[in-house]
Amino acid sequence: MSTPLPSTATGGHHAISAAALIATYMQAVNISIPNAALPHIQATLSMANDEVGWVFSSYIAASAVTMSITQWLAGRYGRKAVYQAALAVFTLGLVLDTLATTSIQFVLARILQGAASGPLAPLSLAILLEATPAARQARMGLALTVCSLLGISTGPALGGWLSEYYGWPSIFYVSLPMTAFIALTMALLLGEKRAERSQPFDVFGLATFSAGMIGLQMLLDRGERLEWFASTEIWVEAIASVLGFYLFIVHVLTKKEHFLRTALFRDRNLVLSTVISFALGFVLLPTLALTSPMLEELLNYPVDTTGYMSIPRGVALVGALVLTSLVPGQVNYRPFLMGGMALVVYANWLMLGYSPAMDWRPVVEAGFLQGAGLGMLLPALVRAAFGTLDPKLRPEGSALINLSRLYGSTIGIAVGPAVLLCQHPGRAYGARQASHALSCRGECCGPDREARPCRPQRHGHAPGGHGRGHRSVRDSDVRHARGDPAGVLSS
Repeated sequence: MSTPLPSTATGGHHAISAAALIATYMQAVNISIPNAALPHIQATLSMANDEVGWVFSSYIAASAVTMSITQWLAGRYGRKAVYQAALAVFTLGLVLDTLATTSIQFVLARILQGAASGPLAPLSLAILLEATPAARQARMGLALTVCSLLGISTGPALGGWLSEYYGWPSIFYVSLPMTAFIALTMALLLGEKRAERSQPFDVFGLATFSAGMIGLQMLLDRGERLEWFASTEIWVEAIASVLGFYLFIVHVLTKKEHFLRTALFRDRNLVLSTVISFALGFVLLPTLALTSPMLEELLNYPVDTTGYMSIPRGVALVGALVLTSLVPGQVNYRPFLMGGMALVVYANWLMLGYSPAMDWRPVVEAGFLQGAGLGMLLPALVRAAFGTLDPKLRPEGSALINLSRLYGSTIGIAVGPAVLLCQHPGRAYGARQASHALSCRGECCGPDREARPCRPQRHGHAPGGHGRGHRSVRDSDVRHARGDPAGVLSS
């Protein structure tokens, strides 16, 4: 049994707080930073269109698994040791991302990077709250939330600009100075802290729940490509998902100790907030992931411009979040909850009107409204979730809400393309034809096009090259892909 050590060295609280906030931003921005850079990544790695979702879902799914065991790891091995190890593995994942030469290597590197990011957010929160006086903890909690949402929102703009002018590996190199600063600050100023007695961890519960989620995600990701249940692989994934969820439910109902305590589900407000958080995750990242390829492949916008179009969403989200958080606690949160949900629903309804004939305005308007709605909704959701929850259960309740949002994002990324292909085959076919028109240069567009999709090469550099160049696609090709050979829509 080890004794707790001082949590922080004397002084340096401001530096520790800055490092914790930067770590939160860094792990969040790396979720969405590949978004606008996908054409360059696809061209270099020969990545098929149905593999693109794994760029995001592999990172998020791995992060969700390791986030679940962070408290146990920190209690057993020490908070500082786990934090430094996570930073080291995260840095290794960044380097491996840039060295990948195939799509499989890239996805494996993203899994490693995501697994390392899982402990960073909860440990950064714990470190930040401990380094902050009690009177300022609420303000620091707001700052941490802003950094996280700002990271997800600014990722596409930052990634689009870097990949367009400096090559797609630069979107991962940009995080290396941040990891160096965080590691150095924590090594010098953060003291070790571990639990006096290590608590047992529910390995079986986490394993069965993860098996159910991963099986479901793979089923949704690969179902359309493999013609659903005509494939043996889909049957295996479906059985693994059903069996995993079944064993997890039985385990929860028959065991007293598991990684999701049953006491959490007795609070109606927390359960409802968890469901809404899942829905928010289902909406926020998947719409970002689907909008950028649409703008780049169908509307022929450059990757940097595509990234810039996500900025109004981020500005509205952070602005509404800060303003809503300043509302006194005595004010009823329900109008903000309902107003935020109404804005998000209306923004998604506007997105149903996207078409190849539009310009950039509908995308910016819908994104701005969606960001404003999410900014209003999140603070109200926190008040609803924890207003009636036992204070002893708040750390686990916070983890439950974060996990639901992460899993909502992974399922949303998998469901979005599948629904598009199943319910709108004409639109899906048109999207594929536009993608071929933007990428085919003769050598890869023979009779085997469907078996070996062509990679987008919209700039005048080789697939392995990086940087801005002249366009390699004729305007007539784009107009034919849009069904507008005369150029009427373009004018």
